[in-house]
Amino acid sequence: MYLIKRLGILLFTLLGTVTHIVSAQDSAFEYSPFQLVLPIQPNWNIAEEGQSIGFQLKTRGGKSGPDSVYFSIVEGKMKDMIFDTLGNFMWTPSYDIADRINTLRSVPVVFKATNPAGESTTQQIDFKIIHVNRPPEVDELRPFYVQYKTQNTYQIDKNAVRDIDSDPVVFIPVAEGMPEGLRMSANGEVVWEPSQTQFNILRKGARYIEFYVEDQPSKARTKGRIKLEVTQTDLPPEITMVPKISRVKSKENTTINIKFFLADPNGDDDITTFNFISDNRDVPSSVIVKNTPTQYEFIWTPGYDFVKDPFDSLAFDITFYVLDKTQNREERRIRFTILNTINEAERDQYLYSLYRGALVNAWGLLEQMKEKEEELKKGYRRAKKGKQNRSVLNASLGATTGLAPVIAGTTRPSLKNSITTVGGTTVMTIGTLEATEVIGRSTKDLLDRFNYVMEKKSDLQNKGDIFAREYSLKSARRTGDFIRKLDEFRSLMNLRGLVALELDANWENKKEATDKAIKRAFKDFSSLEEAQ
Repeated sequence: MYLIKRLGILLFTLLGTVTHIVSAQDSAFEYSPFQLVLPIQPNWNIAEEGQSIGFQLKTRGGKSGPDSVYFSIVEGKMKDMIFDTLGNFMWTPSYDIADRINTLRSVPVVFKATNPAGESTTQQIDFKIIHVNRPPEVDELRPFYVQYKTQNTYQIDKNAVRDIDSDPVVFIPVAEGMPEGLRMSANGEVVWEPSQTQFNILRKGARYIEFYVEDQPSKARTKGRIKLEVTQTDLPPEITMVPKISRVKSKENTTINIKFFLADPNGDDDITTFNFISDNRDVPSSVIVKNTPTQYEFIWTPGYDFVKDPFDSLAFDITFYVLDKTQNREERRIRFTILNTINEAERDQYLYSLYRGALVNAWGLLEQMKEKEEELKKGYRRAKKGKQNRSVLNASLGATTGLAPVIAGTTRPSLKNSITTVGGTTVMTIGTLEATEVIGRSTKDLLDRFNYVMEKKSDLQNKGDIFAREYSLKSARRTGDFIRKLDEFRSLMNLRGLVALELDANWENKKEATDKAIKRAFKDFSSLEEAQ
């Protein structure tokens, strides 16, 4: 019995030794380094933004079994990543990981596994995240309140239109249903000046216009719309002036013309009155001319007597105003300055009268000289003819006296004495008259005076032609030299020696001083109607 017990103990010991050796050999043969085992599916670490990634990490090797391994993320964990200690990983990348410029982004994450034997291992996994573009978003926009006859401008609120990816956006109008004349820029600015018909349609009910918001460069679109409404605010009328001025400086007898265009944001039929208030009462109310209910003109020509002497100018304000049915008022104030001006027409008439009057006097003097010239010519011819006749008469009477005894003879002695007495007396008387130059005047004196008249007449003709030509135009007579030359020309007609010419101071011209008569005398003469 003892022997059997001893053999059993020995056998058990031997069996345990053998078992231990076999186990040690098996363990030495199966042991491998402790490491992480990654998923084997293709592209398991590649995903688009918004697409979920899920897997379970495992390990192999090590001194302990895989069921007691502890997993963790050492580095690179993002807020949306879910990873438990058992190795279960879940992540849905947000849309801000990549962008339109960097469309593919690598996100490195370091995983760690630890077993009870104290062994640990790490592995970096690079997740490839692909950018996903999202279309813009459009919130409800504020209405576009429209005024009539006004260039209405509306800017789409950039806070109500956004792109989640921060892509630049452009605005594209939808042509269908877009009112005529309405324009939308790529930056979202809407400009529209509705016509009367469009405004009336809009007053009956609101309208909508649609547009696209398109991001760049992906061209993703989202449709939005804007509500068009007539403004409900009772706005005052508007005044537009042409030209747009605040001050007017003008001369007397110069027409001032200002056009006024009226508009009311609530409709032109809301306008009731347009007029002006002047600080100067001499501005008549008739200067306002109504062309249409919304178009007026201010047409005013201040006369030459508007600015009273000795003032050189007159300044005052005129306030133009427009009223609507609710007495809303809009004003435009203009400062007028009117300069005192010489009446050019009257001055031109006065200068012309001086010009023409001088030429009329010259023409009259020429006509008088012509008559004097003819008179001296006739006197000269009579003087020459008178001396010849007197010589013949003297000879005839002398011969008659000498032949008296022969003619009378002895038959009639009384007739002989009569012939001698008459003949002698006549010869004596004619000789006395010739001595005093009563019957036949001196031809030399007549010739001298004739030449003097011709000289003065030629001089006056030449100076008159020059004067008529030099000042035939209005502009020439307006110069300062005109009066000086006029005085010189007048002094020429105050001829010294008029007494010697024996011109009659009471002489009157039998011809009428018409423009044609003056022009025949001075060919360069120009009447007031012809002068420029």
